[in-house]
Amino acid sequence: MSEKEIQSTSADAVLDSLKAMITSYERVIVAFSGGVDSSFLLKLCVDILGKDNVVAATGASETYTPAELDFARSTAGEMNVRHVIIRTDEIGDEAFASNTKLRCYHCKKNFYSKLREAADAENIRVIVDGTNSDDKNDYRPGRTAAAEYGILSPLVDAGITKDRIRLYSKAMGLKSWDKPANPCLASRVPYGSRITGEKLDTIARAEEFLRHMGFDIVRVRHHDAVARIEIPIRDMARFMEDDTREATERYMKNLGFTWITIDIGGYRTGSMNEILGV
Repeated sequence: MSEKEIQSTSADAVLDSLKAMITSYERVIVAFSGGVDSSFLLKLCVDILGKDNVVAATGASETYTPAELDFARSTAGEMNVRHVIIRTDEIGDEAFASNTKLRCYHCKKNFYSKLREAADAENIRVIVDGTNSDDKNDYRPGRTAAAEYGILSPLVDAGITKDRIRLYSKAMGLKSWDKPANPCLASRVPYGSRITGEKLDTIARAEEFLRHMGFDIVRVRHHDAVARIEIPIRDMARFMEDDTREATERYMKNLGFTWITIDIGGYRTGSMNEILGV
């Protein structure tokens, strides 16, 4: 990203379109995960509407790591915006825990139903999420739930991609601008394999270990006795160094995995959806 590109964002017609949408909301609740997309959207809403007309709402459950929740709290605090935590219990929902290809739909339905109740209680008409234009190309049944509860996706409507969001966020000084994507832990469990609290905790511990080892972008896919590790291809040589590889094997086996593998295809978003052919 060049300095010229960063300076040009304020005059960008696409960004102006997004700002016009936000202005029309008057008061809004932002479904706020703390990720790059929702942080950018929340900041714009606060800047345009004023902090008293914006609420950041974060869903918290076993699918969302404490570190992610802490980051969301910190980010909302820095924006001086009211932040509410909505507790959800996806694992207690058989439709979610059975882990069909509609898992994401049931998860989002759980959250959005509570979010809509919260908005109605405060007489707030508009709820927005951070779905971006690139997400239209991925398998995201949760968008059906968003439509059912009237959740708006202004970044999609404005045609703003993830790369542009990072560009804008950097120009705005947001600490989230280069934050790696980190979707819910359930996305590491293959469809048809039951989701349990134990599995989610194991995944969280495994990924945190690898981050401490210096791998910022990582997924540990939980295939029962097999841990399938995804990291960027550029990091594979470092991962295979004896000390790193051996330490990883020991730690993963202590977590209960029998076999530890590295996916030679490297890290990519939504790899669990590849089996669906979508």
